[in-house]
Amino acid sequence: MAHASQRSLSVESFKVMDVLRKANQLQAEGKHVLHCEVGQPETGAPKTVAQAAVAALTEPQVMGYTDAFGLLPLREKIRNHYSKKYNLQTEIPTSRIVVTTGSSGAFLLAFTSCFDTGDIVAIASSGYPCYRNILSALGCHQANIPINQEFKLTAKELHNEIVRRKAANLKPINGLILSSPSNPTGAMLSPDELKDLCALCDEQGIQFLSDEIYHGISYGQTEATALQYSQNALIINSFSKYYSMSGWRLGWMVIPEELVEPINSLQQNMFINAPTISQTAALKCWDGDTIEELEKHVTKYRTSRQLILDQLASIAEIDDTNIAPADGGFYIYVDLGKENVAPGLGSVKMCDLLLQEKYVAMTPGTDFEDPDSSLGDRRFRISYAGGIETVRQAMQRFHEFFPTWVERVKKAKGEKKTKE
Repeated sequence: MAHASQRSLSVESFKVMDVLRKANQLQAEGKHVLHCEVGQPETGAPKTVAQAAVAALTEPQVMGYTDAFGLLPLREKIRNHYSKKYNLQTEIPTSRIVVTTGSSGAFLLAFTSCFDTGDIVAIASSGYPCYRNILSALGCHQANIPINQEFKLTAKELHNEIVRRKAANLKPINGLILSSPSNPTGAMLSPDELKDLCALCDEQGIQFLSDEIYHGISYGQTEATALQYSQNALIINSFSKYYSMSGWRLGWMVIPEELVEPINSLQQNMFINAPTISQTAALKCWDGDTIEELEKHVTKYRTSRQLILDQLASIAEIDDTNIAPADGGFYIYVDLGKENVAPGLGSVKMCDLLLQEKYVAMTPGTDFEDPDSSLGDRRFRISYAGGIETVRQAMQRFHEFFPTWVERVKKAKGEKKTKE
């Protein structure tokens, strides 16, 4: 009889995928389900990329293994992208660029190369759940650092945690992983905030992993990369979001020189190389026609973002200070507040009822929050990656649904008072 390892049994599911499964079941039953749960662009890969993939299939010799770090021409294009977009003063050697099997493959390589079992890795209290889950599977422990009122983790919050741990005689922090723009909040660090965070990590010997996979999707804020401020930071990016290639399983890392050989060995053993057809097609990602198409996607995201914010603003019970800034990415993160929840009636129940009654799929905050915090059952995430019309209809249904939710909560609170 097969037995699952204790390590695998300790890993939580990725809750948004659970929501997606339920939504797909309803859809299979003929219900008109509106998907606002997953961060998957409605658009497929850019036309030039798809055409390049088709052309590559007619040349079987192109589809063999690549170097473990990926096709050299693709790594050169990534290097040129950084030089052009961020105006880097020093050119990155291609030896420090690793093409990975999506950002998920990058997380596994980065965590395995940077941290040992028992190490402490800091994460934002509201953040991407797979950080926590993969780190746990590798035997690492997390320091969940509360985000500030702007829904950010800055050098100030990290410094406070360093001081707190020292005073309490706790193990020091070995690493920090942070996304900007953030999933789920959409909050972005300013260039100065990122610079200060890099400086503090370098000063304290904390390995900073900068998750920049939502770069390219921002709304008036300046995007900065940790490469501008530190030679020690490890950068993670992906072709899944801005480049609209989520199913192609392709990402990349820019790594410190000291990690080149360890990560090379890990990549060779874990993945061999990222999918060759995806790498070949991605060579077209920075062509003029491709960028023009991708920028049109961002314009659509901006329209969808505003539709959601306008609808939320029209709901009196939702305080605008409880809505994360949504500076980038394609998510709106909302805190229902104490007044709109009751025992047994939090965001988990709300999202479930919204799906069952209105066929709108949104993700409860339990997927993103510190498990020891009660905020997870107060918050929920709306993805607007699925297109303008999907968002328009979803928010109309949500607007119809929310008054009934408020009444449920009031009734539950009234019944509790009567019993008391």
